[in-house]
Amino acid sequence: MPVYAYRGVAASGRAARGFIDADNARAARAKLRRDGIVPTEVQEGGARAAIQTRAASTRSFALPSLRRVSGIDLAIATRQLSTLVGAGIPLVEALGALSEQVESARLKAVIGTVRDRVNEGASLAEALEQAGLFSTLYVSMVRAGEEGGALEQVLGRLADYLEGQQRLRNKVTAILTYPLFMLAFSIVVVVALVTVVLPQITELLESLDQELPIYTRIIIGLADFMRAWWWAVGMGAVAAAVGFRFAVGTERGRERWDRAKLHMPLVGRVIRSVGISRFTRTLGTLLAGGIPITRSLDISKHVTNNVVLGQTIEAARDSITEGASLAQPLRKSGQFPPLVTHMVEVGEASGELEAMLIKVADTYDEQVETSVQRFTALLEPTLILLMVGVVLVIILATLVPLLEITSSLS
Repeated sequence: MPVYAYRGVAASGRAARGFIDADNARAARAKLRRDGIVPTEVQEGGARAAIQTRAASTRSFALPSLRRVSGIDLAIATRQLSTLVGAGIPLVEALGALSEQVESARLKAVIGTVRDRVNEGASLAEALEQAGLFSTLYVSMVRAGEEGGALEQVLGRLADYLEGQQRLRNKVTAILTYPLFMLAFSIVVVVALVTVVLPQITELLESLDQELPIYTRIIIGLADFMRAWWWAVGMGAVAAAVGFRFAVGTERGRERWDRAKLHMPLVGRVIRSVGISRFTRTLGTLLAGGIPITRSLDISKHVTNNVVLGQTIEAARDSITEGASLAQPLRKSGQFPPLVTHMVEVGEASGELEAMLIKVADTYDEQVETSVQRFTALLEPTLILLMVGVVLVIILATLVPLLEITSSLS
């Protein structure tokens, strides 16, 4: 059944837009009228229609970034689809019901397109892959679930995985919010002092025609330079950022940068823990879904978001194809802590590798949260002291000369 994007007027007189499924455009208009909406435009085409409708709308002021599908929306949709499939509802009907339940406009349109392709004879994994919204991990898990006749269980594991990743992301974001706010506030205070307060005091000092201390002249010179050449400083910062992005975009530059990140004080430990957590949880989820270990490692190496860790995982995959264990190449690389390699070794020996990997992921999720909390606990007073120090230097550089001049005049 096709999906139609519509625009119209609700019974309250307000503009209405959204998506509806119907056999044809006439049936879609009739269905909208039954719902109390007078349609002014009905357009077929699933995701394509959704994009055209959003582009044509002149009353929508939402930023494009706000229209992307969030992780939590995808997790909820996956959980709902698992429930519908487990209830014995045919897949096409389950996808149709799901398209009516989700709130995200883009996800609603994509699910409608997926349902149409499944109704035409494609498998769910093929339809998801063609949609372009779902990751390789997601598509591979669904394909394994379809082939093994365990789609409900696989979708449930996918929902657990997505919810776990979203919880970790939300925790880290919540912890970092206050320090980032303090940093922004510090920058605003310093800019206000340099652009508003300091020029007025500078005029007063210069009008007294007295020799100023060297540190006062340095502060005034820096303030004058920033006011006169702020555009050059901004362009230099942009050029440096573009150059850095270009350097990191190369294979050699990305490897050097990722290796440097792993050895950074404080931050490097958090980056390594996040990479290990993502890798072990993804690998455990894929193995539990019936994906072969070599394919699972191919997928898992990308979620670490670190070339160095990815190269280690790729070497482990090559070793496994030659008959070695997973723990051995991980231990030899030196990139994975002994806890990880020991747990993997125990899991391989006991035949419970999936469960051990999930336990490792849970452990490192807790370590990430604890490390970030410690880092922010140290960062907050550091930012406060830094802001106080900068303000104090500016005040002393201007107040001390005024006091000296006042005392000499008296």
